[in-house]
Amino acid sequence: MQAMVLNRVSHSEIETPLELLTLPDPVPSEKELLVKVSACGVCHTELDEIEGRLPPPRLPIVLGHQIVGRVARAGQAARFKPGDRVGIAWIYSACGKCEFCLAGNENLCQEFKATGRDAHGGYAEYLTVSEDFAYTIPDVFSDAEAAPLLCAGAIGYRSLRLAGLSDGQNLGLVGFGASAHLVLKMAKHQYPNSRVFVFSRSESERRFALELGAAWAGDIGAPAPEKLAGMIDTTPAWQPIVHALSNLERGGRLVVNAIRKEEADKAVLLQLDYAAHLWLEKEIKSVANVTRRDVGEFLDLAARIPIKPEFQEFALRDANRALVELKARKIRGAKVLRVG
Repeated sequence: MQAMVLNRVSHSEIETPLELLTLPDPVPSEKELLVKVSACGVCHTELDEIEGRLPPPRLPIVLGHQIVGRVARAGQAARFKPGDRVGIAWIYSACGKCEFCLAGNENLCQEFKATGRDAHGGYAEYLTVSEDFAYTIPDVFSDAEAAPLLCAGAIGYRSLRLAGLSDGQNLGLVGFGASAHLVLKMAKHQYPNSRVFVFSRSESERRFALELGAAWAGDIGAPAPEKLAGMIDTTPAWQPIVHALSNLERGGRLVVNAIRKEEADKAVLLQLDYAAHLWLEKEIKSVANVTRRDVGEFLDLAARIPIKPEFQEFALRDANRALVELKARKIRGAKVLRVG
């Protein structure tokens, strides 16, 4: 099979981190599916893997965790058969026996494994996955439309759920990338009487937010015209957290949907003032990965709304170009590799 492979992690900027190689087709075990990939979303997490900002992946590794494809072989799997269309997300596996897994929080399992980090992902023509960690893709979506939903959409859904919003309460979105633009669409459906306020450094992203129905859009450091009951931060920096807390309503919750925060920016935390930013029972909660529940429920919700993400397609061999454009923020919506 053809695959775009990461052979080494580089802490410096490189424009061609992935190499197009021919690899042996993977062989599924008894309960695994062999999936022929048709589309795979491109995510900022892959840039973090490539440039060494996350714990190092297993090398060499095939990246990609927003995968849509067809079952080519099902082994002894009970839920799927050859020809079925399935999705595969960031959560590749978990132990299934610990207290977190038994409570439905397998995202916190000590043995959590990630697609495209701990096991080969979707920047390839084939991959294998346990049938327990594959999802039926609703018919309303094309392959390319469904791919971004499996990460940006699912993690956005979890973030919105953890924000604990009630209909009519104001929501703030700090940063407006692939995940936040889907959260805005979800929020308008689930909380029709709530107003959404967007904070972004990018003027084009602010315009995009208003086009999608945001009540207001301003710069990251701008004061919101109204206090916000819930906020979701998707930026890699510390400063937006300080600004967000100052915009939060009494008893409000800030959900930090970020896999990392920049080390060089850490001194910003010294600017955190207890009375101005945290007093009156404000909360900060982080998001770690996603659960199977998040992925399944979000796909059902997205089909009902329906949520159709904006995207730009690239050929598999052009994955490096897609990553460079993503890093340069040449993006509106999502980037998707067309594989099969």
